[in-house]
Order: sequence, then C-alpha cells, then structure tokens
Amino acid sequence: MNRADLEKAINFLNIDIKSISATIRIIIIGLLNIIETIFQNKEELKEENQKLKDEINHLKGEQGKPDIKAKNSNKENSNHSSEKERKDNLKKSNKKKRNRKSRNINIKIDREETCKIDRDILPEDAQFKGYSEYIVQDIKIITDNVKYKREIFYSPSTGKTYTGKLPDGVEGEGEFGIGIRSLIPLLKSECNMTEKSILDFFQNFGIYISSAYISNRWTKGYDIFHDEKNEIYKTGLSLTTFQQIDDTGARVKGENHYTQIVCSPYYTAYFTTPKKNRLTVLDVFRNFAPRKFLYNQHTIELLNGFNLSQKIKNELDNLFDRDKVIDEEEFEKHIKEIKIGPTQYLRVKEALAIAEYHSQNEIPVIKQLICDDAPQFKVLTPELGLCWVHEGRHYKKLNPAIPLYRKELDDFSDKFWKYYHKLKEYKQSPNEEKASILSKEFDELFSIVTGYDHLDDRIGKTLAKKKELLLVLKYPELPIHNNASELSARVQVRDRDVSLHTMSEDGTKIKDTFMTISQTAKKLGIRTYEYIYDRVSGAFEMPSLASIMLQRGMVPLNL
Repeated sequence: MNRADLEKAINFLNIDIKSISATIRIIIIGLLNIIETIFQNKEELKEENQKLKDEINHLKGEQGKPDIKAKNSNKENSNHSSEKERKDNLKKSNKKKRNRKSRNINIKIDREETCKIDRDILPEDAQFKGYSEYIVQDIKIITDNVKYKREIFYSPSTGKTYTGKLPDGVEGEGEFGIGIRSLIPLLKSECNMTEKSILDFFQNFGIYISSAYISNRWTKGYDIFHDEKNEIYKTGLSLTTFQQIDDTGARVKGENHYTQIVCSPYYTAYFTTPKKNRLTVLDVFRNFAPRKFLYNQHTIELLNGFNLSQKIKNELDNLFDRDKVIDEEEFEKHIKEIKIGPTQYLRVKEALAIAEYHSQNEIPVIKQLICDDAPQFKVLTPELGLCWVHEGRHYKKLNPAIPLYRKELDDFSDKFWKYYHKLKEYKQSPNEEKASILSKEFDELFSIVTGYDHLDDRIGKTLAKKKELLLVLKYPELPIHNNASELSARVQVRDRDVSLHTMSEDGTKIKDTFMTISQTAKKLGIRTYEYIYDRVSGAFEMPSLASIMLQRGMVPLNL
C-alpha cells in the first residue's frame, strides 16, 4: 500500500475523533499511531533497500536507479528548508516598506555626452528646459602593457654596471603587473572561477600568461593577506560577546575535510580542518594556537557533566596539579599513567582544554555561541543559543501519512512560526514583562499533546531546549537564527562545486583567507578588488578591514 492508498482508506473510514467516547478515542489514536509508525518504517526500509540495490549495481559496473522526480511529486515532502515559513511570517509582520534609494547616486560617471534634438523638427516657440539624465553603465577591458626602458650605465673605474630601477609594485614581482596580480584572487575566490577559466579570461584579452603562473601566484603570492585574516578574526572576536558558527564539507587532495565558518555582523572567517569534533572547534576559537590544558574547578564541573566514573575522576584529581597550565606533550605524558578508554580519554582532554580556553586572555573568549544542535558546539562557551530555523526543520521533516496527523502537524507548525515572530518583535522593544510572558507561552506551546506520537516526541525535545532557544530573552541583541553562518557556508559550497578540492595545504589556506577577506569586505561595504589592489600594489592607502571593523563596532548593533 502506498501513501495515496493509505490516505484514501483512512479518509473512507471518515473517523470523527471528537465525537467518539474517551475510551474508544484512546484506542483509535493508538491504532493510528501504530499504522503511522509501521508505514514510516516501511518507507525507510524501502529507501534503504533501494540504496543497497544501487550500491550492488555500482559494484557490478552498472548504474543505479536514476534520480528523476515525477512531475506531480510533492516537493514539500523532500524540502526540509524552513525558508517558506519564515517568509510567510515576514509578510505577516507590520514592517514599513523599504525606503529604496536610487542606485545611481553610487555610480561613478566617467564621461558625459549630450543627446541633442534636431532643431529643424522643433516648433518656433519651443523653449529649452534643461536635460533628462539617463545613465548607462559599461566597462572596457583593455591591456595596459608597459615596456620599461631601463637606463644602463657602465663605470670603467669601478667595473660596475648601473641599471635603472623599476617602479614600486613592479620591481621583483615578475612580468605581470598589479592589475593582473589583483584580479587572480578576485576571480578565484569571489567569482568562483577555476584556474583554467582564469587563464582563458586573460588570454581572451591578449595577456600571454601560463596556468603554472596562476597556480603558483594563487598559492604562494599573497602571504600578506594571511596576517590580515588573523587581524580580522581577532578583532571580530573582540567586538561582540556572541559569535555564530556552522560547518560544511570540503575536500583536500581527495580526502574529506570540513570548513568551519565563524561570523558576526562585522566579519566572516573560514577555517578548513580535517575533523569537526569539539577539540577542532576549540582550536578554531583559539586561532590554532598550540593547545594548552588546565585542571581546575571548572574542569571538574565539565567532567561531572560528561558522566565520567567516580574512579576516573579521583585518579585525575591525583594526576594533575590544580590551576597549572600544561602543554599537549605534558598532558599526554600524564594521561598515560592511568587506564582509560578512548571515549573517556577524549572527554578528559576536552574538559582540560575548555577550562584553559576560558581562563586565558590571549584571545577573546566567546561568551555566547549561536549555532545548530550539533554536539561539537556544546559546552565550549558559557552560554549556547540555538537556531529557531534549524529547530523548525525537525518539524518539516515529519511527513505523516494519516490525514488527521497531517492537520495536527500543520496546525502546530503555524503556532511554532507565530511564536518565532513574537520573539522577533520582542527584540525590537525588550523588557522583563514581555520576557516573562514569552517564557510562559513557550511552556504552554511545547507542552501541547496532539496524539500524533512522532510530533509529540518532537515537541518534547524542543521543550527540553528552552534555555538555549530563549537565550534571546536574556540578551535581546542575539540573533534567533543562524542564517548568517549558513549563508556564509554557501560560499564554500559554491567553491567546492567549482573546484571540487584543494590540492595542498597552501591552496587550502589561501582559499580560506580570501573567502574571509571577500566576505568581510562585503559586510563592511568595501569593494574587494580595490582592497586587494591596494595591498598588492604596496600602497596601503586604504585602512585595514580590522580597523574598519573597530570603527563600526562603536555603533550599537541593530539586529
């Protein structure tokens, strides 16, 4: 029986739950939940079975089942994005219309031409009333090849030859000028062009350049920007108590890696790592400074939360000196003195590393972290704020076959997003009374029992996250969704789609650096090419992105 047949059969029974006595209602709801569970299990097994068949066919050198959607397929069933619901809520909000300004005010006028009227067609009494302006944007791509004639003098008395010096920005930089050297990172990181496409671009305009030069320049010719990235990151961490984080897949030399994205309203920074566990995320927060470890009261509290046995906790108490910072080599030396399993070892290492991170003052400690519910992000910061959009996706994934349960899900989803909208309104004018009301409404909303077991289970899980989902009531400046880091993650995804993977440590590092430069410049309203050109030329006339961030940080955020 497929979904359509099941729906038809249930609708044929025409069950009116409200009109049935309480005892029979409980029985019918129980049976419907059993049917729903059996049907969902059947769908999961069907999908798993197809994957196994496809894998067998691939091993045989054949193709699996083609992924072709039927014309009348229900797109909503496979789309777990909450974008539609959020947009619907935006429409319901009483926002004022945008006061759109003409984009022409930002356009640089390079030349003017007057379009004259043929005087012969004008009546004798026609009077000149000025001009009607019409702006057309265009661009010219022309070469600017320069032949430098360097004077040469020879002195017989000294036996030396003296040669005229090339201009700054040219001397020692090879046969390609500032414009080309500035375009390569722009085309690579912001325009998502492959090195082959960049080569074709230059050759189309008469630039005789090799793919080897482009590759070598990209990976080894922009080291000054790594320092700029470090300054951007350190400054970004210092400007707000909260940060947002997300990760997405990456490939390095054919192996799976992960790109961590850390951001705030002032910047976005990218870090590609082999793993995405809690220690890796902590390395990102510490900007990959050498790991340090500390056993103190905070460590003990973390270990209690990790549910370690009392025996191991007693051994650790005798093993490490209180309040003494040690390096990774010393930690490994100590930990070998006790018998401990791999999972317990990892939890101990995490606890000592987190405690040291919170105690150090070399890099700003993140107070509130906004993220999804991934385990690697938990306990790293004093407070954690969860994304409402991610939470909404859990409900979107529910796909009941019973019509009654579909209605229950739709009704609850509507209430979910209405409550989300109330939180957005609260951020505009927060106060204790509103916070108290919203807290009570949260308890009421996520204590609803619908009778649909999968939905009720999901509602209970959301209720358990109340502290993290309602952190905004304590700090109204916090975002209630993680869209900023998710949108930034798409930059890495687009790069991965184009280039598939980086081939070296240098290539991975420069990719992350220029993504950081580019996305931060966008947030600050700085043209990326102008900034790169300023740095590549050695002029340094533009202030650094970090200094612009500091200046912007003096203005209160309006989130």
